[in-house]
Order: sequence, then C-alpha cells, then structure tokens
Amino acid sequence: MPDLLVGLDVGTSSVKAAVCTAEGQELAHGSAPLAWRTVSVGTALGTETDPGQVLSTVRAALADALARAPEGQVIGLGVAGMAESGVLLGPDGRPVAPLIAWHDSRDRDQAARLADDLGEEEFAAATGLPLGTQWSLTKHRWMREHDARIERAVRRLNVGEWVVYALGGEQASEYSLASRTGWLHLRDRTWWEPTLEWAGADRSLLPPLVQAGTPLGRAAPDRAGDRLAGAVLTVAGHDHQAAAVGAAATGDGDVLDSCGTAEALVRTVPAPLPEPAVVELTRHGVTVGWHALPGRLSVLGATRGGLLLQHVLRLLGRERDDLPELDRAALETDPGPLRVRLADDGTATISGAGRDGTPAAVWRAALDEATAELERLQQIMSAAAGPYGQVVMTGGWAHSEAMVELRRRAFGGARRSTAVQAGARGAALLAGQAAGVRPATTSPVPRAGS
Repeated sequence: MPDLLVGLDVGTSSVKAAVCTAEGQELAHGSAPLAWRTVSVGTALGTETDPGQVLSTVRAALADALARAPEGQVIGLGVAGMAESGVLLGPDGRPVAPLIAWHDSRDRDQAARLADDLGEEEFAAATGLPLGTQWSLTKHRWMREHDARIERAVRRLNVGEWVVYALGGEQASEYSLASRTGWLHLRDRTWWEPTLEWAGADRSLLPPLVQAGTPLGRAAPDRAGDRLAGAVLTVAGHDHQAAAVGAAATGDGDVLDSCGTAEALVRTVPAPLPEPAVVELTRHGVTVGWHALPGRLSVLGATRGGLLLQHVLRLLGRERDDLPELDRAALETDPGPLRVRLADDGTATISGAGRDGTPAAVWRAALDEATAELERLQQIMSAAAGPYGQVVMTGGWAHSEAMVELRRRAFGGARRSTAVQAGARGAALLAGQAAGVRPATTSPVPRAGS
C-alpha cells in the first residue's frame, strides 16, 4: 500500500482536504462548510465562531476526503489556512474565548489608536503591514479592553496552529502566519516588543517560531482518528502561500493569481527587501511577510476584480454554466468606449454603452477592467520587488477561458494550475517534507500530476 499525505486548507467559508501521494498527485478531496455567527458588539455587529466548531469542521472534511481515498498509510498531515484570527488557550490547553473572524471590524478604534501611538510608517517598516483592522494585535487589544476572558489566556495560536495542537501536535507559531499578526518584526524574524506591549500581550503568550514543514509531533488516535494516527503533523502556513506551493508558483518572482471573489496576487521573492520598498508597498495596501518556503518573502496584494465579474454576471442574468458561450463571444468582441467599473460601495457601473452594448461587450469590458486592475497591482509590486516570473492562476474565475486568455496577453503568458485544491495540495507537500519523504527546498515544487 502506498504512503499517503493529507493536506488541510482551513478557509473562512469552508475547510478543504486533499489526500495525495508522496509525489504530490491528488487522489481524493473532501470539504465541509465552516459556520460563523453574527453577534452584537456595542452598536455594531461582529463575526465569530467557537474553536471547537472549527475542529469539528476539520474532522468532517478529513472524513470526507479519507472516505474517498485509496488504502494506504497516512504518514503526514499538513494544516494551512486563514491568518490573523487566533485561538486563546487557558492553562489546561482549552480555548477560553470565541474565535473572532479576521474580517470583523470591531477593532476600528484600536486600529486608529495604533496609528497615533506607534506611527503608520514605523509600524509598516517593522511588520510589512499597512495599518488596518485585519491584523491580530488590534483584536487582541480590543479583547483586553472588552472581554475579561482574556485574563485566563496563557497561549495564543493561529487557526492552523490550533488545529495541529488539537490533533495531538506541539504548540508552535509558523512564520507566514506570524507575519499577519502585527507582532513579528519582519527583518529580525522575532517577536516585536513595542506591538506586544501595545496590545497587552506578554511574549510568553506566543509559542516558538518555526518554518512551515517543521515536524510538530504525531497525530493522536483519540484526537485525529485511527486512519491518521501516527501521521507527522506540521503547520503549512498561510493559505495563500500554501496555495503557491500547491500550484507550483514558487520560483523567484513567480506569481499566484488566486481568482476568487477577492482576487489575490501572491508573489514569491528572495529575502530581504529593502525597508523603503516595504514601506512603499504598504502604502498601496500590499503586504510583505515570510513565505511558507524558507528564505523567501511573500508579497501579497488584492483587487476586487472577482467581485466585479460576479456582479456583472448577475447583472447580465447569467450563471457560471453560461461562461463558455459568453467567453467565446467576449473574445470576438471589441467593447469600444464601453467601460465597467466597481464603485467604492461595491456596485458595478457601466458607461459608454450605446447600441452596441451587447452582453458579450459588457462581459469583455468587465474582463478588461479586472485585468487592468491586476496589471496596475503587478506594476506596483514590480517597482518595489523587481520583475515577475510565471503567472499561475487558481480559483473559480480561472475556469473562465476568456479570463485566462486575457491574462496570457497581459502578462506574456499565464497558465491555469492543474491542482484541484492548490492550498490543500500545498499543505500535503509540506507534510511530506515534515515526514521526511520530500526534500526541504526553495526551488519550485513539481506541478500537480507531474
């Protein structure tokens, strides 16, 4: 029976699992939706869930994938996933408070105070992050000021780290996830005392830092189930970086184009980047953090191109199943003066539509705008981090043939990833590294199916 690797991608809306061979071939997949609840936070609304709910969803996704997988011994399990959100543990190792969603903005006041107290440029230069409500430290400060349960916390883990610990592994903080907390000094690769003190977090709250793919113990049968018992556990990092590994977009300058509702560009660059370049990137909302691969940084930016396409498709009264026909017509159409934009409030606006404003022309204009947004972001990244290499597309909109063709034209070549679940596959590959069946390397990983 062959040795098997399992990868988990613990995302915001669902948990995805992939079972792979030691060579990285995907054999089976599973998934389960992750439930969140809306809560009142003063005069606003917040989003949170229970850490136990996350673990139950993880087990459901694993069971789904393993039920479809061939026989074989699972020798490694890697866990990648969402960043910024964290689990607070008490002295008994159990969660003491809910898991606040990374996109919850209850910490607006704290983020504003961070700017006043530390300074926007100093914070960006040290952490590689623009100021905002997304990072862990401002939510931790909010809890310090509003939730007494934080007093019982002796340890904080990011979500993927919590899952590894809950399945029987050691407590550790992985560098790419730590890079999204606001507590990690980017250049020094150590916890940064000024932001720890500002957030009211003692250094002992955070576990030792490790590289993705570091072995962190073995899965316990009473926690992970008999099929996974004894598998080497590892944290596989932030979901975007794990997806770059899974899609084989890991050469220097390579770009993962994650074509979801929020379109993310993830560029792999050698470390270090000069501090002025880091600060300039953050001015454009681009983050710089450590990669899941050693010796590499991840330069990450996002556009709303996927959201624009979603709105326009709905406006045209079309579904995803209509894309092949719509794409073919769009590639044969010149939109002329027709323009499609996404307003700040998230609504799509169409201008210049005359008698030639056909559905194909509107769709082509939307695709052109989404591609132009991405080109602008690529230019910002290249000015600070140098030229880009290959562009590898993943995600739902990567199934649009017109989208892929326009990206090929814009970027001098782009390809669609052959990975079914790039994030989960990347986590499985890093599990293979932890289990000793794959080498630790900074060179590009094999493509799916190769």
